[in-house]
Amino acid sequence: MQKKLTLTVDVEVYEGLRKIIGPRKISKFIEELVRPHVVHPNLEAGYAKMARDKKRENEAMEWAEITFEDMNNAAE
Repeated sequence: MQKKLTLTVDVEVYEGLRKIIGPRKISKFIEELVRPHVVHPNLEAGYAKMARDKKRENEAMEWAEITFEDMNNAAE
């Protein structure tokens, strides 16, 4: 679902957007810039999904063990 939003910007900004982004692409451009700052994913659900991926978890555990071993060897 989409909602219409009216923005007021300086004439130079508007002309730059039309010239560089294109007259029919400004909304998408602004949405892509703003989205990461205002829409936060459900991290808990994402982490739970990752934890259910056994192959990924095994690879992560192998990586962690190798990293800890390398750190231990470097400290000696």
